[in-house]
Amino acid sequence: MSLLTNTITYVKQTLENVESGHDFYHIERVYNNAQLIAQNEPCNLLVVQLAALLHDIADSKFHNGDETIGPKTAQAFLESQNADPEVINHVVKIIENISFKGGNFNRTFNSIELQIVQDADRLDAIGAIGIARAFNYGGYKNNPIHLPGHDPKLNMTKEEYKKHRGSTINHFYEKLLLLKDLMNTPTGKTIAEQRHQYMLTFLAQFYAEWDGEK
Repeated sequence: MSLLTNTITYVKQTLENVESGHDFYHIERVYNNAQLIAQNEPCNLLVVQLAALLHDIADSKFHNGDETIGPKTAQAFLESQNADPEVINHVVKIIENISFKGGNFNRTFNSIELQIVQDADRLDAIGAIGIARAFNYGGYKNNPIHLPGHDPKLNMTKEEYKKHRGSTINHFYEKLLLLKDLMNTPTGKTIAEQRHQYMLTFLAQFYAEWDGEK
């Protein structure tokens, strides 16, 4: 069996019982997004594919904030598959640098492959799917849907962002609506624009219903 096939099987098994916003269906969507973006970029497709599949193999949100467990888990798996050391190193660096982390995280590594996978992951956080995932995770954490009079916290540090628990509506302003302008690739930017507009339409409808206007 191929490295890619083995990786897909491993990720499916590992994420079988995780919160649904970060399950294998999320991975599959990111994987498909990444391959779509990669069609228009000169890149190492295998690195893109592996990083997309393994980017959430052990998300720090579900491991007491430990940001090292994901890269370590991915590295151990790829080493067990006798993957090329350069490929392993590249995939691990992508996983270490992909997250939003409040938007105030200075990544220590950059490559077109990272940009592709980061865009693919961010696309799954916006639009219709992004809205569904935001409320799913908010429910999972028992966060309020909306708290009128509580302004979103902007410009949080990485540590503040990790510990912050606000309303799901505020999460739109603290992260989701910021992602459009953080996209790296032309393809990512084009797709993000449409999904961003969809979220604005949703918010307008939400506030109207909340206030009893419609």
